[in-house]
Amino acid sequence: MSVRSAWEVRESEGATRWFEFRLAFADGARVDALAVVGGGCVCVEEVRAQPALSLDDLAVLADWIEESVAEACDAGPGPGGCGGQGRRVRPVWPRGAEGRRLVAQEYRAAQRDGADPVLAVMGATGHSRRTSLRLIGQARDAGLLSPRRAQR
Repeated sequence: MSVRSAWEVRESEGATRWFEFRLAFADGARVDALAVVGGGCVCVEEVRAQPALSLDDLAVLADWIEESVAEACDAGPGPGGCGGQGRRVRPVWPRGAEGRRLVAQEYRAAQRDGADPVLAVMGATGHSRRTSLRLIGQARDAGLLSPRRAQR
């Protein structure tokens, strides 16, 4: 696994930085990615994988890239790492029964407003889609949300 700062463009008071990632596995599988950090966001611009990644694997890769870029930025030159952007701060979210109750509350409020409930939970918790779906599942298991509709 390697992370390398590829290039940086400075604008006014900010900067945009690109990072190259390479994951190489013992069985010959390989993932190469290019991510950009700017405006307080991490965006994956390109991913090449041999063999191809599933959507779930791609989501895990995106989380890994975000964490790796944050580490690279914190270790990078200048105040605050990546051009002063730093890593976005995830809101404090309670664990256990209180966290499940709040997830259910966010989910139901989004449904009521006609919004995407998963995106609402993602925004409230600051977690990835995968983690937010796990939290929603825990709220369902606790009986705080109705069971999922049967797939046909």
